[in-house]
Amino acid sequence: MNFQDILFPYIKENVKEYLQTHWEEEECQQDVNLLRKQAEDDSHLDGAVPIPAASGNGADDLQQTIQAVVDNVCWQMSLDRKTTALKQLQGHMWKAAFTAGRMKAEFFEDVVPAVRKWREAGMKVYIYSSGSVEAQKLLFGHSTEGNILELVDGHFDTKIGHKVESESYRKIANSIGCSTNNILFLTDVTLEASAAEEAAVHVAVVVRPGNAGLTDDEKAYYSLISSFSELCLPSST
Repeated sequence: MNFQDILFPYIKENVKEYLQTHWEEEECQQDVNLLRKQAEDDSHLDGAVPIPAASGNGADDLQQTIQAVVDNVCWQMSLDRKTTALKQLQGHMWKAAFTAGRMKAEFFEDVVPAVRKWREAGMKVYIYSSGSVEAQKLLFGHSTEGNILELVDGHFDTKIGHKVESESYRKIANSIGCSTNNILFLTDVTLEASAAEEAAVHVAVVVRPGNAGLTDDEKAYYSLISSFSELCLPSST
């Protein structure tokens, strides 16, 4: 499931309705207050969208405040910002949507059978994503295959480091408790593949519909797969 294609558009399309529905709730007010503080910090930036405090003068004033929050969220997302305030609201919105069954994570059909097979062979499976650990758990907990969190031994996000930095992969290996050359990293981004290789991690580049194209040199250099079923991994036992 792709954060860019499904999760983020959901925020833009539903943030106004979400705020109107949950406005009186303490969690929502905490989110708005954090966004307002962020907006104050951003006031010097070009195009920054302020969020005025609601004066309490009726429904029109409330709608103006909600619209200001919506505009601020869309502005931050258009710049691909990752502020704590924005991520907190997004996380709460995704949690509400998944819990209510409005969203389900959809995986390529080869993924879950392959992961089950790897685990049966004694291997461990970890997720490393630019999406937060909380968002990862929502996806794996609410998929079209049901709750498949049991198939994942651990989760990592950019708190351990960015995916294009080789040191991140060393930290992950250290956290897992194994050497980097005992790890196979699957990615569709060659900059990540290069960083992982630099840390002596094994890499396979996954070619899927809609992914960025690869250069001829990249195709010749990297091990390419179009399905997890193509991987022949040694048993760990």
